Amino acid sequence: MQTSGVFEISKELRERFALSSSVLVLTGAGVSAESGVPTFRGGGQTAIWKGMPFDVISSARMVERDLPAVWEWFDYRRNLLEKLSPNPAHDAMARWQARFSDFTLVTQNIDGLHQRAGSRDVLELHGSIWRARCNGCGSLTELHSQDNDERPPVCFECGNSKRPDVVLFGEMLPAGVFERAVERATRCELCFVVGTSAIVYPAAALPEIARSSGAYLVEVNPERTPLSSICDEVIQGKAGEILPFFDQ
Repeated sequence: MQTSGVFEISKELRERFALSSSVLVLTGAGVSAESGVPTFRGGGQTAIWKGMPFDVISSARMVERDLPAVWEWFDYRRNLLEKLSPNPAHDAMARWQARFSDFTLVTQNIDGLHQRAGSRDVLELHGSIWRARCNGCGSLTELHSQDNDERPPVCFECGNSKRPDVVLFGEMLPAGVFERAVERATRCELCFVVGTSAIVYPAAALPEIARSSGAYLVEVNPERTPLSSICDEVIQGKAGEILPFFDQ
């Protein structure tokens, strides 16, 4: 609900927010966009990297065909991200972690802005642009903003090459992370879906699972989405303007 730029949060939602102990939040690209993170999705077959569409350069097939090019693309994206900062929505969710005894933050974003805002134990459904994963043994390595190592990096454990630890087109979600998110969704009392249309599965199943398990479902997004019709409450607007209101 929005009136002249002032967002109204229902009395019921305020009471539930005050009394709930178990809360789950699912975030998507809209939250990152408020920090200036490009989505890179131009639609259709838009060429966005050296003549290649987003779903080609960010694909499992490309890892097999030209891993150095994939690294060049993701290094470019990391260089963009290091100049950006968490926004008030990220900050609000970091505060919620201390507020609720059982708080789960699930994100489809790979930018690490939730962690930079102070959130811990974030369930990253699509991985992180700040990690590398070995193609052989699966070992993980943290990447830093000024990482000038060889490309592709070589695993010190087994000697195989490493790739960005993100879910690419044509790949499954990391083992275990979605299952943990589902378990948290089944037990939460209050579920927020923030900055995502929640139409891409399996992530889209989480709000449905939460609601079917008895949670009060809230959507925060600038526009209505296919999820809006099953939500108990829909608040239209920017997450960075709306979420801080819950702490007032």
